[in-house]
Amino acid sequence: MLARTLTVAVALASTLALNACAQPRTDEAFGQKVRAYLLEHPEVLVEVSAKLEEKQKIQAAVKARASLGQYRQALERDPRDFVANPAGTITVVEFFDYRCSYCKLAAPEVVKLIQANPDVRFVFKDFVIFGRDSEAAARIFLGARSQGKSLVLHQRLMAEKSLDMAAALRIAREIGVDVDKAKTAGEAEAVSQHLADVHGLAQALAIEGTPAFIIGDKIIPGADMQALRRAIDEARLARSRKA
Repeated sequence: MLARTLTVAVALASTLALNACAQPRTDEAFGQKVRAYLLEHPEVLVEVSAKLEEKQKIQAAVKARASLGQYRQALERDPRDFVANPAGTITVVEFFDYRCSYCKLAAPEVVKLIQANPDVRFVFKDFVIFGRDSEAAARIFLGARSQGKSLVLHQRLMAEKSLDMAAALRIAREIGVDVDKAKTAGEAEAVSQHLADVHGLAQALAIEGTPAFIIGDKIIPGADMQALRRAIDEARLARSRKA
């Protein structure tokens, strides 16, 4: 916050200097005038700071969208990811965390979307950002992938309010997962690398929070299921026009 405020102050000072460059003054006098103005009008710093933050977010989003093509293979075709409706012709990617409250809100709608739209190929990216319990759940989920219960396990893990390793193991056991095999597989170095790669991919695309959905050249931040459904409809329409 301090760094941003200083940046804003410098930018404001530069603007004032450009707007009054015809008036000769010493650096000291100018600095005192800028300081006095800012002390009298601190709301200017707040306003400019907000505008700066908004501009930076827009620039980051534009840069991220431009990078999607570069990372398309890693986003949509990483064989380590769990994919629902693998034969679907429209691909949606979700970055999620099992302890993210907004991911939990979106999860039932995600499952409904998958079940109602077999043409939507849904890729799950375990983007662990909420600590050890999130990582423990992600490792159980990834470790159990070969047992054919991934979507049900995902749904149950998302529905658990107090999720930790013990709860993840209990849930997996309840739905018939061999928890010993899942735990062993989830602790493998390959899974550690997978989680690290997902984290790196999210950083490369300027994805800082969960959930985040990607479809085509669109990044949909947050649990905006209406926007996701609209993007799917648009992708479906675009495909039909090409056919």
